[in-house]
Amino acid sequence: MIKTLKNTALIITLLIFAGQALAEIVIGQVTPLSGPLAPTGSHIRAGAQLYFDAVNAKGGVHGEKIRLVTKDDAYKAAETVRLAKELINEVQPLALFGFVGTGNAEAILKDKILSNAGIPLVMIRSGASAVVKSGNPWLFITRASYEAEINKIIQQYSLTGYRTYAVLYQDDPFGLDVLGSTEALVGKFDSKIVAKAGYKKNTTEVSEAVKTIAAAAPHAVIMISNTAASSEFLKQSRAAGNNAQFITISVTDAAQVVERIGKDVANGLALTQVFPDPESRSIPLTREIMENFSKFKPSGEITPNQTLVEGYVGAKVLVEGLRRAGPKPTRQKLRDALEQIKDYDTGDLYVGFSPTNHSGVHYVDITIINREGKLLK
Repeated sequence: MIKTLKNTALIITLLIFAGQALAEIVIGQVTPLSGPLAPTGSHIRAGAQLYFDAVNAKGGVHGEKIRLVTKDDAYKAAETVRLAKELINEVQPLALFGFVGTGNAEAILKDKILSNAGIPLVMIRSGASAVVKSGNPWLFITRASYEAEINKIIQQYSLTGYRTYAVLYQDDPFGLDVLGSTEALVGKFDSKIVAKAGYKKNTTEVSEAVKTIAAAAPHAVIMISNTAASSEFLKQSRAAGNNAQFITISVTDAAQVVERIGKDVANGLALTQVFPDPESRSIPLTREIMENFSKFKPSGEITPNQTLVEGYVGAKVLVEGLRRAGPKPTRQKLRDALEQIKDYDTGDLYVGFSPTNHSGVHYVDITIINREGKLLK
């Protein structure tokens, strides 16, 4: 009898320790790891994993490690919807994280995936009005809106006498959304759009757009385009003799542009940034990122850039929500905790939500690529 009790106690003890060892918080992600936005999705995932690794190395959140499960949608909206449902059913994540694309976000919202599952989605790489102003109670935005970026561009360049603009846009919900914001904002600054030209999503077929925009001879060209298309458009435009000021919004990555077309062609390209440059050592956030990058270096072709910073900041916000939600959080408790975040300091970049405002970051800056292929303010 005593032996049986001892064996039972041993089994119970082993089960307790096994449960503690297996305790984890599962986070689900659907993002492009292949296709034209593979570098974007890869760097967002790497930035998030970098912070999760740092947190896990210190014991996790309330004793539970964080596990990020990622599926590749190749930047295709239908795949985003299918894989999000698959993730929710297969691994039952506490939250979703780090999706990419306006059309992809709109598809998720239209299908009511978040509301039907009662699951928060923290950090989506889209600043489109249709997403930012959706009012979805389960969606938490951790970047400035595209409208804010366009406003910053036109406001700043109007001060130096720029009055005529041409617009290159991706012909999909993302591009059309930002084009609409641009058309609405130029009049505020006594400016006008003299040409606009679209290109097909998931391509770099921009040759006709190059001709249309060059013929209009604008003071500046605003590019509402991803990195691959922006790079190709800039290269062809320079070759065609277009000497306008080229400006692109934050979905284009400066380092990748330089890598694709070289520093000589990229020289002078202006880019809005909604996250600080990781090479800036004056900001606590970027110092923290670079320190963790050396400790938990991501595998593959990952370099510190603003996209990695975006993933890292999104992960910090999610973890802050988990901490505030307490031990053994539910999806509802996590959502409630996220809504209570006010002026959360991620390292001189502040985030704040409320029950009526899920757009938590408003940082926008303009940088320019110099002759060495580096970013200058």
